[in-house]
Amino acid sequence: MITLSSYPYSLSDVQTRIEEIKNQSLENFSSEKEAIRFALHCIDLTTLEGNDNTKKIKELCKNAMRYQTAAVCVYPVFVNEAKQLLKNAPIKIASVAGAFPHGQSPIEIKVTEVEYAVAQGADEIDMVISRGLFLEEKYDIVFDEIVAIKQACQHAHLKVILETGELIEPDLIYKASTLAMHAGADFIKTSTGKIATNATPEAFLIMLDAIYQFYNETKKKIGIKPAGGITDVNTTLLYLKLLEKTLDVNWLSNNLFRIGASRLASHLYDFIEN
Repeated sequence: MITLSSYPYSLSDVQTRIEEIKNQSLENFSSEKEAIRFALHCIDLTTLEGNDNTKKIKELCKNAMRYQTAAVCVYPVFVNEAKQLLKNAPIKIASVAGAFPHGQSPIEIKVTEVEYAVAQGADEIDMVISRGLFLEEKYDIVFDEIVAIKQACQHAHLKVILETGELIEPDLIYKASTLAMHAGADFIKTSTGKIATNATPEAFLIMLDAIYQFYNETKKKIGIKPAGGITDVNTTLLYLKLLEKTLDVNWLSNNLFRIGASRLASHLYDFIEN
């Protein structure tokens, strides 16, 4: 089992860094519109509701093509439909799987659901860790579950959702990030969007620090996906600044940066067009 190092900063330290970065300018974009255009193309356009149906999936895919988002994100039962609707578009099909959003199922059931989503045509799998086990410090079990799901993904990329709003403490968010990366995550993701506290700048910066440290140790680039609660241009610009100031320019690609959102895309599109 890997050793999980402690996070070297307090929450106050993190908040101070965020305030400093907030007042800085973006360096790799010529204008705010260029930055927002980039962010639009990094969105995983998402619908994950109990009333999802064929009509909603068609509308989701239509909007994804209009905005040219990076991906759509749907439940496993809608993967094949989305795949057919987007077969001529350069847009990935992501699926939540593995007992989303709570993770409270046996690993055999989680793996079976992931295998189903991949067989249906998912390019990417968004799984959620077992927070209860993690908070009990059963890190080896959480690690092994991620490894098993990574194997079930086959060719599909794996995004590991930490649900940072339930971990809360900086040290726990940092350790969960580190564990997920060592277990095989291609991306680490903040949230399911299904609890009161979703993506926050604080959690995002802590995860960026973990990615930076992991890269220094392994030379492997891991992607990051804030999700839930990012709904406007100013918040989007803040996340881009945090990304740019913490990691290098290689992360300014939708191969390594995504935003999980259902409402954000239209706001960014309107900003660009006006």
